[in-house]
This record gives sequence, structure tokens and C-alpha cells, in this order.
Amino acid sequence: MAKFVKVVFWYILSLLPAIVLGECTCDPDDDEERNKPEALKYKMAALASILVASTIGVCIPVLGKAVPALSPERNFFFVIKAFAAGVILSTGFIHVLPDAFESLTSPYLKKSPWGKFPFSGFVAMVAAMATLMVDTYATSYYNKKFINSGVVVQSGDGVVHANSHGHSELLRYRVISQVLELGIIVHSVIIGIALGASESPKTIKPLVAALTFHQFFEGMGLGGSIAQAKLKSRAIAIMALFFSLTTPIGIAIGIAITNVYDENSPTALIVEGIFNSASAGILIYMALVDFLAADFMHPRMQGNGKLQLGANISLLLGAGLMSLLAKW
Repeated sequence: MAKFVKVVFWYILSLLPAIVLGECTCDPDDDEERNKPEALKYKMAALASILVASTIGVCIPVLGKAVPALSPERNFFFVIKAFAAGVILSTGFIHVLPDAFESLTSPYLKKSPWGKFPFSGFVAMVAAMATLMVDTYATSYYNKKFINSGVVVQSGDGVVHANSHGHSELLRYRVISQVLELGIIVHSVIIGIALGASESPKTIKPLVAALTFHQFFEGMGLGGSIAQAKLKSRAIAIMALFFSLTTPIGIAIGIAITNVYDENSPTALIVEGIFNSASAGILIYMALVDFLAADFMHPRMQGNGKLQLGANISLLLGAGLMSLLAKW
């Protein structure tokens, strides 16, 4: 699964020439709004702040061993995960999916077929169903493999026997963490390129703060999933590093292709729209099924009224704060 995430990441990068060389059908931005030297300063600030925020966000839940209150075995962890689920759900519905609709219904695209069918919703639906299938088959495959072999699996915190319920749950958490990272890095690369390619300080300035908070909260969601997966230290470091560097790398690529990139070219709009739609479908599925449904139906949550109230408030707070960022 980790190799699959890497393959998808590099596949996205391989599409850059097609995006950059897409036929331009739009008018250039107003000269008053374009200021390359000033825009570059904001881009560098965005690159640094997003890198720091992403790293801190993804590391906070992972540090559960050092901070007992953040341990996955504590009730407070359910509250943190509910907040993270709200952030991820809002990211899919409020940030990524609307961008996909905007791209695939752009007036710069031909009306046939793009204007005659809701491709954004369709791709998001297919991506959600594909995520369900990957989730199901991957978990089933590894369960059968280890149960049949009678292997004992070494987790991050100790030894887990293949025929135990704990092992089955652990495998599921590992699948969830890697699928979630896949969904996140897809749209992180795209928003990074879009920011890095912009030459308008007016556009970039509000995005610096918005994307910094966006990546911080999103990192908390991914970090919580990684913490429950109990991966080895090396795997945790690789996944955290991948998440932390994805958007900054996208910004760096955007800066490098500023002079030739056209965000309104048909090729760029189609590629961005389809990938954003797929990413939205993955994130929405993960938030609703693998985070909220699993945790809110957990016996510990069901038997604790205070924990339910805290988790519900945390969920609404996470979704609300992330939705508020869409204003900028």
C-alpha cells in the first residue's frame, strides 16, 4: 500500500507537463494584480509556514507515547479523532469538491461533454466506492494471509497474534492510514502547484494563513490514524515526511513553472478537476466510515454519555473551523 501511495504521487508529478503545456484559452491577469517579486516573498513564507504546520499537526497525535493524554487508549483520543474527522469531512465537502465542480464546469471547457454531465460528483462517487473496495479487500487479504500462516506480527508497541481480534483491528487501522494519506497527498500537490504558480499577492496573502491552518488540522487527522496503526518508527517517519513535504513540493513546482503554467487551460482544468473529485470522494468516505462510524459506534463511546457529548462537540468544532477557512 505504501508503494501504491508513492506510485500515485509520482504519477501526479508526471502529469505536470500536460498541465503546463495545455492550450491557453484565457486572458492574462491584470497587470495591477501581478507582482512577481512580491508574490515570491509570500510563496516562500507559505512554503515555510505550511511545512512547519504540517509537521507539527501530524506529529502531535503520533507523540501519544510521550504524552499520555494523547494515547489511543485514552478517551480523550476519541475527542481528538472526532475533531480531525470533522476537519477531513469539511475538507472534502467544502474545500476540495467545490473546487472540482468549478474546474469541470469552467467556461474554458467545451460544453460537450463537460457541461452535460456532473463529472465531479460522478468521479467522487466512484472514488468513494473504490476506497470501500480497497479497504475491504486489503483487510480481508491480510487477515486470511496471516491467519492461514499462523504468523505472529510485530507491531509498534508489542507482539500481536494473527488470530486475535486486536490483530484484525490493527490491520484495518494500517489500511485506513495509508488510504487516507493517498487522498490527502493528491489534493495537497494540486493546491501547492496552484499557489506556487500564482503571481498575484492579493490571491496568495489570504491563502498563506488559510492553508497553514488547513494543513495543521489535516495533519492531526492523519497523525491520529497513523498512531492507531502502530507502525514501526521508520514507516511512521516516512508517512509523516510524505505528508509534510507534499504541499511545499507542490509550491516549489508551481514557482518553477510560473512563466508557462496556465491554470485556465483545458488540460489543467480537467486534470485538476478529476483529481480533486477523486480526492474528495476518498476523504468523505474515510471521514464518515473509517473515523466517525467506527468510533461513534465503539462500545467505549456508546457506554459513556460525557464522551459522546465531547466527541459531538469536537466534531462540530472541527468541521466548523475548517469550513470557516473556505471564506479565504
